[in-house]
Amino acid sequence: MLLELRARLRAEGVGPREMKRAGDRAAQESIAGGLTRLHPGDAVLSEEAPDDLRRLSRDRVWIVDPLDGTREFGEPPRDDWAVHVAVWERGELVAGTVALPARGVVHSTGPFAAGRPPTRRPGPLRLAVSRSRPNALVVDLSERLQAELVPMGSAGVKAMAVVDGTVDAYVHAGGQFEWDSAAPVAVARAHGLHTSRTDGSALRYNAPDPWLPDLVVCRPEVADLLLTTIAVLPDAGADRCLRR
Repeated sequence: MLLELRARLRAEGVGPREMKRAGDRAAQESIAGGLTRLHPGDAVLSEEAPDDLRRLSRDRVWIVDPLDGTREFGEPPRDDWAVHVAVWERGELVAGTVALPARGVVHSTGPFAAGRPPTRRPGPLRLAVSRSRPNALVVDLSERLQAELVPMGSAGVKAMAVVDGTVDAYVHAGGQFEWDSAAPVAVARAHGLHTSRTDGSALRYNAPDPWLPDLVVCRPEVADLLLTTIAVLPDAGADRCLRR
């Protein structure tokens, strides 16, 4: 649906701003409608819908980012945008899917998850980084570890780049919400990857405030190196307090 919408809007000469809005709106309507039909008693936490705090008393909550990477979606033919759907039950993420529609790829938990990361490519550590807003912590981390920065789009694309072995880690600090990371984290865990906050603490979901600003998704064998290096960087904790 999103691919067809983008192709039609592009043919009509619609600009990036309206294309992004249309994509957000259409994806939200599609996913919300499907969940209402299939799971009418479940709560939903979505970037594109008002937060209904009744979710805090539910046993099952769907955590959704209908269109992760609207900037990239609004710049055809870029393909580094995603759709996130995760399921939280009684305190834990239990399932998730990250779709990369423009690449024809769907990463998921469940029986088809590898359970282990792919074989690491030789060479220096590779860190996923925003192509438009490189995070200062990640730049400092790469300099300290002499790592290679690999620019790409949305959070889901960055996390899935660790899943498929394109990079060794995705480190973020400075601002995210639960819907940015829930599905990527669920998928990454199912593929045997390390997931945590930048101080090594656990990622918690379905909190009263969905602000969850920092994240590490990485190969398990490099987790200790990344976390101990982050801990000694001068501004390691500064971005954790920022909020857009």
